[in-house]
Amino acid sequence: MSINSNIVIIAVTVLVSILAFNNERLVRQFILWPPAVSRDHQYYRLVTYGFLHADPQHLLFNMITLYFFGNFMEGLYTRYLGPFGFALFYVGGLIASILPTYLRNRNNSSYRSLGASGAVSAVLFAFILLQPWATIYVFVIPVPAILYAVAYTAYTFYMERHGRDNINHSAHLWGALYGVVFTIAMEPRVLNLFFSSLTHPRLQAM
Repeated sequence: MSINSNIVIIAVTVLVSILAFNNERLVRQFILWPPAVSRDHQYYRLVTYGFLHADPQHLLFNMITLYFFGNFMEGLYTRYLGPFGFALFYVGGLIASILPTYLRNRNNSSYRSLGASGAVSAVLFAFILLQPWATIYVFVIPVPAILYAVAYTAYTFYMERHGRDNINHSAHLWGALYGVVFTIAMEPRVLNLFFSSLTHPRLQAM
């Protein structure tokens, strides 16, 4: 019987997040607090922060996105990297998306970060690399995946520069970049297929 890593990741994330909603000690232990990494060498925080969420809405949005796109993508990473390939990709996304933030704030004792959004962005953009003309629903509005990617990147880049909404937009950008680079490095032919798909638009239902 094969293990669905995506479902396991979702289940663990939901469980830990719900427990942490009413457990400040658990939050303090798992959240990304840069001095705990740089000073106390608690490197596990570069992963565990992604299993916490600020509130149920934050958790629900990330896990719904991960459910649909992660289930589609898991087969690809399993084929190339083995039964735990998707888990490896996802954990790498957690680390790669938060590392620039950590390095920028490693001596900032007032900084905290949590949430799986960076790794979820990695999964989403890896999907868009494979299916640029798939239909993505944004608040029930159907949008071609490639157009969503352009708008999402522009918005996230702008908010990273000018936003004051207490969201780590940097993690979203680095996660998206990681998802694309990792997938191309794993299978370089994906890049040619992407450009070929772009030049032959064909809307696809997910």
